[in-house]
Amino acid sequence: MDKAAVTDKPVEWSEDQPIYRQLMDRLLERIIDRTYGEGDLLPSVRQLATDYGVNPLTAAKAYQELAKYKVTEKRRGIGFVVKSGVRDALLKRERNRFIEEEWPQIQERMERLGIDPKDLLQETAKEKK
Repeated sequence: MDKAAVTDKPVEWSEDQPIYRQLMDRLLERIIDRTYGEGDLLPSVRQLATDYGVNPLTAAKAYQELAKYKVTEKRRGIGFVVKSGVRDALLKRERNRFIEEEWPQIQERMERLGIDPKDLLQETAKEKK
C-alpha cells in the first residue's frame, strides 16, 4: 500500500468532533508512525479528500490547521510538507497526554479488575516469546 492509500474499509467519523479535526488527528498519527516523514510531501487536497471520502474544503481546512500549528508548511505550487522536527514534538505531546489522561483511567480499571501490573508485564513478556 502506498502512502496516499488510506484503508480498504470505509472511514467512520465521530459525531463528537468536526471532521476536519478528526482528519487532522489521523494525519498526525501518520506522521508519528512515520507514514509521512519529515520533509515528505503530503497528498494533494483533492487526493486527501478522495482517500477519506470528505469534501475538498474539509481536507483543505485540515491542512490549514496543521500549517497554523506549525506541523506542516505550504510550499507554493508544490503542496503541504511535513516540517522538520515535528515528529519528536508530536511524540512528546502524545506521551504526556497518555500519561496525564489515559493512564489514570487504565490504572483505575486495572484496580477494579484486580490486575496487578507485575502480572500484566509477565503475561505480555510470555506472549512475545
